Amino acid sequence: MTEAGGSAAAQRVPAGAPYTVPQPPSHVDAEAWPGIATVPSGLKAAVAGRAAEAIFKAAVRRLPLEVRYPDGTVLGKSGPVMTINRPEAFAARLGDGGLIGLGESYMAGDWDAADLTAVLEVFAGSVGSLVPEPLQKLRALYLPRQPRRERNTEQNTRSNISRHYDLSNELFASFLDETMTYSSALFPESGETMKTVAWDGFAAAQRAKIDRLLDKAGVGQGTRVLEIGTGWGELALRAAARGATVYSVTLSSEQQELARKRVADAGYTDAVTIELKDYRAVEGEYDAVVSVEMIEAVGFEYWATYFQTIERVLAPGGKVAIQAITIGHDRLLATRSSYTWVHKYIFPGGVIPSVRAIEDITEKQTGLRVRERLAMGEHYGQTLRLWEERFMARAEEVRGLGFDEIFQRMWQFYLCYSRAGFQSGYLDVQQIVLDKRAA
Repeated sequence: MTEAGGSAAAQRVPAGAPYTVPQPPSHVDAEAWPGIATVPSGLKAAVAGRAAEAIFKAAVRRLPLEVRYPDGTVLGKSGPVMTINRPEAFAARLGDGGLIGLGESYMAGDWDAADLTAVLEVFAGSVGSLVPEPLQKLRALYLPRQPRRERNTEQNTRSNISRHYDLSNELFASFLDETMTYSSALFPESGETMKTVAWDGFAAAQRAKIDRLLDKAGVGQGTRVLEIGTGWGELALRAAARGATVYSVTLSSEQQELARKRVADAGYTDAVTIELKDYRAVEGEYDAVVSVEMIEAVGFEYWATYFQTIERVLAPGGKVAIQAITIGHDRLLATRSSYTWVHKYIFPGGVIPSVRAIEDITEKQTGLRVRERLAMGEHYGQTLRLWEERFMARAEEVRGLGFDEIFQRMWQFYLCYSRAGFQSGYLDVQQIVLDKRAA
């Protein structure tokens, strides 16, 4: 099979060129991974697969990407190499689920890449034009929407959070640094130097991120702090070390257990309270509200509720400091109701906000006002690089925890997919400072 590709026609791989078909996963547990064990079949799947294959190949001709097929065909321009191991299965999954199928086909071993992040970065950089515009208008009719059971109502949110954060504290410990901080670090380096940051300074960079948020929120001796989203307790520990009292809420029982242990071990039990509670149920008054990469799990229907809750509990003169992953406003509008691979396998119910959405909601529906922003997307790209390197280096340890080969390919895809989003500029992360509007 050969394909013409505009100025870059498909070619056979020259004799002796390095090409080794990676081994697909050796076993797929059909009960654990029903969407991976079975390739979509039937007339509808065949038709959709052919259409998806045509769209994919047309997109590749325009991208700085090289796609290699098992028969030696090479399609596309020079760039990072994507190797298709099972073309028919790849096309069928892509036709059945769009970008969900792209991730599932990687999990199944239908395709591989020596530099997965680089391949995904090419797609992320052109995500708005991969599918022809006329067909984009039909996406809502064809692609799945978020299930109602995953909307972040008070009844559903605990389940959504549990599916990710209650996987295993040991799993997260396998790739996080000693602070157990699962959000973007803030490195002292920038630009090209950022690409060389090493593990040795990672914990310090995570603490620097937390300290900046605490500084901006004015946290010090005697400050009453509300933390929405506990994580594994590092922010609460650092606030308590400043002399603050901290009330922290989470919906992850695994996180609560370990965070409480860390607080007790550090001797701050009297200063830090960690409860299993929805943010909407918080009562009291606080001088500072801090929330790190939690708004993404709120759901866009509840962003106003999130900020209204913060406004309700914020004491006069108090400050708010949040860290939020953000997306361009046009992409938010185009995708906020979409059901994606990340929703299905990683973060059910999540929606990434735009800066404009945050500013519009706080200005129109609350008395809070954005006073300061720091964009630090390049820092997240390198944070994810370090996580991926540690996760891949500890594959045997992760397998020993009971996470099989499909899970490991899924998690690698998630880390690389996320990193590609930040490195391409499709995603950003912001530290945002707010306070109440002056009377």
